Amino acid sequence: MKTKLSKIKPLENLSLVDKVELRLKEYFKENNLKIGDSLPKELEFAEALGVSRTVIREALLRLRTIGVIQSKKRSGMILTQPDIIQNFEKAIEYNLLGEEALVDIFELRLILEVGMADLLFARKTEEDINALDKIVSKIEKEENGNVVFSLKHEITFHSKLYQMSNNLTLQRFQDLLLPVFNYVHDDMPESAKNFQYSKGKFVSHRDLLNILKDGNAEDFREAMRNHLEPHFERVLSLIKA
Repeated sequence: MKTKLSKIKPLENLSLVDKVELRLKEYFKENNLKIGDSLPKELEFAEALGVSRTVIREALLRLRTIGVIQSKKRSGMILTQPDIIQNFEKAIEYNLLGEEALVDIFELRLILEVGMADLLFARKTEEDINALDKIVSKIEKEENGNVVFSLKHEITFHSKLYQMSNNLTLQRFQDLLLPVFNYVHDDMPESAKNFQYSKGKFVSHRDLLNILKDGNAEDFREAMRNHLEPHFERVLSLIKA
């Protein structure tokens, strides 16, 4: 669908590319453009906004970089669905996550793992449960009752839960959380081994698996919250400090 340039306002300050980008976003929204819709050419945008093609090109490049638009031979520019995880992946690839970002993502991990209970119970399969049982049996054999698991086992168990959710975005987000596992494991205080759980008992990977087998989503949420309680306590103590 070819759209007209009737609903786009010219700029007062022609030197700011970010204002051009803003006008383009407004144009997309006001014209109710959808994924796959064709866009006017650079020259048409330039004439409508009263700026040079160089300015338009730079603004479009920003949108292209984050995956909002795509250029195709013969059909020109079209709106595309951006990859919402990709920019996170790039930041991690280049090791651009600082302490504050790691803490933020760590908190997000806690929220996701407590919150995915309903998806797990709706989408779990017998094959999933059997695979998770093998993972837990291996953990029990190698960890010998420890409540602070090795990084390898922690990643293996929780990665399987993300896979069981059958949600592609969650699964990809799990890859983003791997640096958080390293961050948490490397900085885990010795006191975590003697942590006093509010329910009086540590919920193990086996306990979580048993609830997945025979329990319900609400029980699993509560158990996962208990399983992650030392981490929640750590986050809350940072806030209080």
